[in-house]
Amino acid sequence: MDMIRFANPPVHDGAEALRHEVRAFLAEQIKGRTPLDRSESWNGFDRDFSRAMGARGWLGMTWPKRYGGHERSAFERYVVVEETLAAGAPVFAHWIADRQSGPTLLKFGTEEQRETVLPGIAAGVTTFCIGMSEPDSGSDLAATRTRAIRTNEGWRITGTKIWTTYAHRSDYMILFCRSGDSSPADRQAGTSQFLIDMKATPGMTVRPIINLAGQHHFNEVHFEDALVPLGALIGTEGQGWAQVMGELAFERSGPERFLSSIQLIVELIRALEGSESDAARAAIGRLTAHLIVLRRLSRSVAAMLEAGENPSLHAAIVKDLGATFEQSVPEIARTLVDAEPDLASTSAFCAVLANIVLNAPSWSLRGGTREILRGIIARGLGLR
Repeated sequence: MDMIRFANPPVHDGAEALRHEVRAFLAEQIKGRTPLDRSESWNGFDRDFSRAMGARGWLGMTWPKRYGGHERSAFERYVVVEETLAAGAPVFAHWIADRQSGPTLLKFGTEEQRETVLPGIAAGVTTFCIGMSEPDSGSDLAATRTRAIRTNEGWRITGTKIWTTYAHRSDYMILFCRSGDSSPADRQAGTSQFLIDMKATPGMTVRPIINLAGQHHFNEVHFEDALVPLGALIGTEGQGWAQVMGELAFERSGPERFLSSIQLIVELIRALEGSESDAARAAIGRLTAHLIVLRRLSRSVAAMLEAGENPSLHAAIVKDLGATFEQSVPEIARTLVDAEPDLASTSAFCAVLANIVLNAPSWSLRGGTREILRGIIARGLGLR
């Protein structure tokens, strides 16, 4: 069995200095958000907030200045992401674009794609969604059935994507689909990525999926012989699998993978204030220890990304451990506080608990299901 190592992340004084600046900005920008609002975490969609982030230079932080970026370090970006999520800021209008779509275009996109799209992301005005999961195959990307066929007019795309968060409010999608042949021995072959204009693609429709909480975040996106330009291809035709694995390393390793239930932990600690319960102290101690370990692993992956490595295996570990941790928090809270979850409650604890209970089941789906992640980890350990 091979060892998987998470190297110590380096100390970055500049990043820690930035932390105070970000906290002061957030204290003013989101002072009106209730605990329930803050528990929405990265599902909160607010274009004004994203534009304010862009104006501060906190989007596209690591990108070249010629594309609207700021040429800062991955650790400075990590601090901004960590603080905005811990505070419960509404990040989704810039979240996907800044985290993975922009970096993918920066690495594999054409010069025209970079010049057209990246400055808008860095300014906080251009939003992205992800076109990966499909009906019947979920996040098993090698089973993708959506197909793109090259014609003289452009690429003709047919198929369906599902669980596409905020597709109804996005400007672009990076679509992963099949563009060539594969075989049972090489299911990953013949795949490509495309830049889809969500506002001007004939033959594409977006339909809502309402979640357990009655909210509209998810969508189905249908392509029915949809036509996109030949220039919509990202990177090299047939190399979609290698490209998307690099993209998923950005998606699976950040602090969002263990901070989705942080507002419930905050309200739990407030609810337990003054308690002399040994069980409560032990539970809060364990939650804190788990958070510290997850943060350490996540920052190690940030160091690998900063070094230009592809830590897709390490990112899968962070994502799986993080989702398990996040989903455990509601049950721990319910065993320690005698109160019922209620979205309409005036008790911040009860309202936040209700929101987390309703949303937590999806956390082991987004970014790759638990089964897919553990398959990646097993291959990394040489077990399959």
